[in-house]
Amino acid sequence: MTKVFVTGGAGFIGSHICDRIQEMGHHVVCFDNLITGFMDNIEHLIGKEHFTFIKGDIRDRDAVRGGLEGCTHVCHQAALGSVPRSIEDPLRTNDINISGSLNVLVEAQRISIQRFVFASSSSVYGDNKEMPKVENKTGSVLSPYAVTKSAFEEYARVYHEIHGTRTIGLRYFNIFGPRQSPKGGYAAVIPLFMDSLSKGERPTIFGDGEQTRDFTYVQNAVDANILSLFGDVPSAFGRTFNVACGDTLSINRVYSEIYQSVKEKHGPSRSGDIKDSLADLSEVGRCLGYSPKISFTEGIEETVSWFLRNLV
Repeated sequence: MTKVFVTGGAGFIGSHICDRIQEMGHHVVCFDNLITGFMDNIEHLIGKEHFTFIKGDIRDRDAVRGGLEGCTHVCHQAALGSVPRSIEDPLRTNDINISGSLNVLVEAQRISIQRFVFASSSSVYGDNKEMPKVENKTGSVLSPYAVTKSAFEEYARVYHEIHGTRTIGLRYFNIFGPRQSPKGGYAAVIPLFMDSLSKGERPTIFGDGEQTRDFTYVQNAVDANILSLFGDVPSAFGRTFNVACGDTLSINRVYSEIYQSVKEKHGPSRSGDIKDSLADLSEVGRCLGYSPKISFTEGIEETVSWFLRNLV
């Protein structure tokens, strides 16, 4: 039986991936330390056939080795996210995102894993102002978080070249959707907007709000992971691809999609953030067969509905 080891499986994106894999009839081993993941995200899976939860940390190599026992595929989503957090705590970010990720890769290679899919980030494009962003044209990275993502992309590429490990990286562009946490000082913009809406408060928009992002609904990201895990995609091995909608929206536009009558307030721009972001989807379409099925408008409707049911 296909058995997939999903790190960060109780997190925002990871839990949706666990759902899809379990629905497909494969066995899921959800591995999460529950620091940024939540049991609420996977409680509906607990006790189901072909689902196993392990509370563990990717920095613990023995725990990773034990969790991988009998697994055929890896979907590595675990990371310490957030550009601002990486600036405040670069050592911890490095420890988890590089050393921890390398533990997973080393142990996966040791058991000759069939497929190793991992989450990367559009932050690796750094100061490259060319739009849309094309996979082979990255700039100088702007934050410790981006350094960690770029470094692990290189580890995965090298492991494919040296060991033949079938790695595929996915550069996420501003994924949003149900289960994305608004808690803490490092939450992403859309859940923060939702949280403000639920409290009747005005959100803070960093900078002038005209910075743009390629916002991507979470189920599109799940599609990309499933194609990478199970597709007949030999030309994708050892490479990393954009995962996005291929459309760009300003933060102010996102705000206007969510709010009708509440006046936003603006704060200073955040250090380490890129100004604009838009993905070229040519390569991911050609090599993985990926194209976004859910538009921003459709995704935001689903997201607003979920947040209002769960936060209000």
